[in-house]
Amino acid sequence: MKINEAKVAILSTNGFEQSELEAPRSALQEAGATVTVIAPEGSEIKGWQGGGWGDPVDVDLLLDDAKASDFDALVLPGGVINPDQLRVNEAALTFVRQFVESGRVVAAICHAPWTMINAGVVRNRKMTSYPSVRKDLENAGAQWVDEAVVVDKGIITSRNPGDLDAFITKIIEEIQEGRHQRAA
Repeated sequence: MKINEAKVAILSTNGFEQSELEAPRSALQEAGATVTVIAPEGSEIKGWQGGGWGDPVDVDLLLDDAKASDFDALVLPGGVINPDQLRVNEAALTFVRQFVESGRVVAAICHAPWTMINAGVVRNRKMTSYPSVRKDLENAGAQWVDEAVVVDKGIITSRNPGDLDAFITKIIEEIQEGRHQRAA
């Protein structure tokens, strides 16, 4: 698939790490992808930056109105608050599961693998994350490695904002490869 034909969902809520939503969104848009920010509620969500609240981002689509089948890829920004809220939201977990089961690209950075853990989609996958999420991933059956970006059959993970360049490059590459065969 050409990146300029791709439709990318960014699933987030309040407390996302500012750069982990904005940098992928901007890079994907610049590459020609259509990017949709999806949230469980509200017309905007507020970021977290440098130990305090950051800037708001407009919500393009409410989660209840979103269909995974309408998108080619899913990006899950980190931060601590954002994935902690999403991992207890059944609609968010279902949305993530649908992407994984369909073989569509899923990219999670920092603490975002928490949402994937609760969705039950990390077992037997090679992944990375923020160091404090390591044991959670291992306890859920993932193989954790300390690398800037890890790809396991179209599931992309990175550790922190310092890995954003590698993370974004790999998202674009994996979208262009298309769907991946993977065990759910």
